[in-house]
Amino acid sequence: MKFDKHQLLLYAVTDRSWLPQGKTLADQVEQALEGGATMIQIREKHLSHAAFLEEARQLQQLCRRYQVPLIVNDDVDLALEIGADGVHVGQEDLEAGQARAKLGPHRILGVSAHSVEEALRAQAAGADYLGVGAVFPTGTKSDASALPHGALKEICAAVDIPAVAIGGITAENILQLAGSGIAGAAVVSALFAQPDVRAAARQLRQLCGQLVEA
Repeated sequence: MKFDKHQLLLYAVTDRSWLPQGKTLADQVEQALEGGATMIQIREKHLSHAAFLEEARQLQQLCRRYQVPLIVNDDVDLALEIGADGVHVGQEDLEAGQARAKLGPHRILGVSAHSVEEALRAQAAGADYLGVGAVFPTGTKSDASALPHGALKEICAAVDIPAVAIGGITAENILQLAGSGIAGAAVVSALFAQPDVRAAARQLRQLCGQLVEA
């Protein structure tokens, strides 16, 4: 799938720790897609390869039906195995240039960046977009300290590729990111910890639209 920065508008990152009893991750992701998620990242740190592969294939079918890109967190080999649309790597994961070399030129490559230096290095290595954060304190990553708003703006201004903000974003604080230059927001608990994922996605999609237009 050809990358377009508008796909970053509402970027949903999966987390199975909030799955209600009797629900699957695919159920939750479908609700997010119905509510307006524009990109899905599957992130699994504790599943076996076989279970991750099966789950990723299910989400791939869903995303294709909704014509939304599926990004695999960190695991380039698995992404290639299922024909995913792309991969997102952090600073502690596979180096961005190596990830691009393995992926080839046509799949989407996202790279986490916490400074202008990291952002420029990721762009030079072939990243299509940046994930910048954590923009607010977050419980999802215990080691992530919040990035000042000014630093987010500096990173967005320093690169030619789009950036998506991540970390601690909720419906209550998202509009504080207005004017930073981001192309969208990546959310985890603001979607998947909510009792009605579809309604949460619908509200966040509307707020993201306001945010990007601001």
